[in-house]
Amino acid sequence: MTLAVDSTATGSGRRPGRGPRPGPLARLKRSYRTHWYAYAMIAPVVAVLGVLVGYPLVRGLYLTLTDATSLNSARTIGVNHIDATYKFIGLHNYADILWGPTAWDRFWSHFLWTVVWTVACVALHYSIGLGLALLLNQKLRGRTAYRLLLILPWAVPTFVTVFSWRIMLADSGLINTVLGSLHLPQPQWLEDTFFQQLAAILVNTWCGVPFMMVSLLGGLQSIDPTLYEAAEMDGATAWQRFRHVTLPGLSTVSSTVVLLGVIWTFNQFAIIFLLFGNNSAPDAQILVTWAYRLGFGQQPRDYAQSAAYGVLLLSILIVFTSVYRRWLARNEQLAA
Repeated sequence: MTLAVDSTATGSGRRPGRGPRPGPLARLKRSYRTHWYAYAMIAPVVAVLGVLVGYPLVRGLYLTLTDATSLNSARTIGVNHIDATYKFIGLHNYADILWGPTAWDRFWSHFLWTVVWTVACVALHYSIGLGLALLLNQKLRGRTAYRLLLILPWAVPTFVTVFSWRIMLADSGLINTVLGSLHLPQPQWLEDTFFQQLAAILVNTWCGVPFMMVSLLGGLQSIDPTLYEAAEMDGATAWQRFRHVTLPGLSTVSSTVVLLGVIWTFNQFAIIFLLFGNNSAPDAQILVTWAYRLGFGQQPRDYAQSAAYGVLLLSILIVFTSVYRRWLARNEQLAA
């Protein structure tokens, strides 16, 4: 007599004819044997990123949990080596930055200005870049020359551009000279807080528009022209074609360039630092330049607080990116 035993009755949970499911280590070994060449090709990149990105990140995270400054860090003076004496203090740096007695002056005011700066710059980058891209997408005489001229601000090194603007924005610079000749007020672009912030947005817009223009121009050229022909045959106006054909066709490109623009502008160190220097324009400093000022622009240098600012910046951008991508995915699902 043959006895048939159901696998579910034995509690094994296995289906007939199949062995046990391999564990994670076994799957990793099988994947390595199959794709060993891929692992070998990416190994140098992983090693370099681990040294250049991973170690500084881990080191910075550790410093945020200490009271490290230039006075208690390890240093060498002549032939004498002084060991580090800073100690572990936990999350005190984060609490001091976010809720301490000087939290508004040292963090929240700069955070608010950084958000305003980012939103204003990215909005101007996108709107002006889209307008120029729409113009260059038309059949114009000398279109290639226009493209080259409009890309020049992007091609010129940032420090050259910023120093040129700094000369033009000086009290006796070109901009105030032109305003004076027109009998208009001549602002103190590099001294007054409001005009310092306005000048920072102006210079960053000048530097950032070409990237948006080139990216959106590529997106415009990828839209099927027959969609415009069909919309025109249906009697759609220019605004309706722009709203229902151009903008949806640019949705993928727009979401990417806006995300990149927010990340780059939020961390835009060079323009603020080169335009105003290290110790001037305290109210025009964004979070990343303020973190640099704490860590390298004052005495004693506060390495722990500067590193904590860096971790907060990273956390803010991670949260924003996650929320932004989920919002885009939800809108795509609703549109489908």
